Amino acid sequence: MFRFANIEYLYALGFLPLFWLVYVLVRSWRRRTIRRIGDPQLVEQLMEGVARSRPGIKLFLFSLAWTFLVLGLARPQLGAKLEAVKKKGVEVIVALDVSNSMLAEDIQPSRLERAKKAISKMVDRMENDRVGLIVFAGDAYVQIPVTSDYQAVKMFLPTIGPSTVPKQGTAIASAIDLAAKSFSPGTDRSRALIIITDGENHEADPVAAARKAHEEGITIHTIGIGKPSGAPIPLTVNGQRTFLKDRNGHTVITRLDEPLLRKIAMAGGGIYVRASNASMGLSKIYNKIKGMDQKEMKEKNFSEYNDLFQYAIGLALLFLILEWMISERKSRFLSGIKLFQTKEEER
Repeated sequence: MFRFANIEYLYALGFLPLFWLVYVLVRSWRRRTIRRIGDPQLVEQLMEGVARSRPGIKLFLFSLAWTFLVLGLARPQLGAKLEAVKKKGVEVIVALDVSNSMLAEDIQPSRLERAKKAISKMVDRMENDRVGLIVFAGDAYVQIPVTSDYQAVKMFLPTIGPSTVPKQGTAIASAIDLAAKSFSPGTDRSRALIIITDGENHEADPVAAARKAHEEGITIHTIGIGKPSGAPIPLTVNGQRTFLKDRNGHTVITRLDEPLLRKIAMAGGGIYVRASNASMGLSKIYNKIKGMDQKEMKEKNFSEYNDLFQYAIGLALLFLILEWMISERKSRFLSGIKLFQTKEEER
């Protein structure tokens, strides 16, 4: 497979027509100037040392040099190894609640930070599985499409917070519906959805959404994070630590809704686990997922690419040297050499 690593540099090839346009305009201006001076043939005889064809040759060589220089900067690469890899695994999507209630600190250091650390540890255990990440509050969004690039998942996790989703709330049903559409199309791999939330649902019926997704072959597990007794939601306002309050000025207490999360897991054919400071429960769910029927899937990958830019740069330098060696004026030494001179001309 051939590709350019820095394909944006190829736009510089657009300067080639400009070079030739300037050349044509200069040649046209030169001819008009000669006509104003006098008879063109006579002026040409007075300019005997000027080689009329050489500027065109020099521009042609410069154009070749420019072309190969741009190609070199674009870094042409050739796939060296095409490998057909057979892997057995499952597809896992994690739907993470990022509403303000996840900032509560009844799970240390907070519900959200504890969940992100647990997801990172689960990704570290993955080998042949594929993983995706959905964040939700009042709406649900795909943060990371299903991928086997585990480092990308871990890189994005620290950036996730309540500001990731503009609308507050807890739309668990929207997260389930979005996840059902986000698994790889046409795959026969086992599919699992893990929902991590405090369960304070404010939108449509998540149990019905879980039942529908399970009918489509998706197993849904839930992790309840928080305490049923509840905790306030810390906020920082003007550098001061305070707690979220309702319209009447009372401190909002966010509570874990275990009954709802149990119903979602039951409808989705999965299990419910309650998180604690000692254990998030994600490891237990992942072990159950690994016990699912793992399907074999073939993937073709170009395992490495060979850079070819050095050849293009080498050709560019060669044409630049040739262009530099050609003078626009005739050489007196070379003009004195007449390989096809007749005997009469020698006399």
